[in-house]
Amino acid sequence: MSITIHQLSLFLENRSGAINEICQALKNNNISIRTLSLADTEQFGILRLLVKEWEAARDILSKAGFVVRETSVTALTVEDRPGGLAEILDALAKHGVNVEYMYAFTFGEGDKAIMVFRFADHEKAVAALKAEKLDTVKEMDLFK
Repeated sequence: MSITIHQLSLFLENRSGAINEICQALKNNNISIRTLSLADTEQFGILRLLVKEWEAARDILSKAGFVVRETSVTALTVEDRPGGLAEILDALAKHGVNVEYMYAFTFGEGDKAIMVFRFADHEKAVAALKAEKLDTVKEMDLFK
């Protein structure tokens, strides 16, 4: 079973209402956002979304005029304690894995959080995660 999760990245103008347009388009098509991350510059932003119906969301948002890209990310559970994330990053560094970006969220798993990672070399990262027996979250589990 794959540990790849499909993330949608949208490039949008840095203007009032841009994010709302995306959320309204998804709402109107009954698509729920599991988590998101927003990074911006003065002129544009990158909105990263995890949604269960990623293919439908991609098509809906593309038809609405947004530039949408699907990327492979990986989610891991992280112990909510000092050093929880550091242990994961140490294991990845041991294998020479470069993290491009990451963001976190919780979803009722007690003392754990979910970290979403985008790696420079996805296949190398997957091999390292398996070798280190790190607790990944499968896409089907993420949307239960």
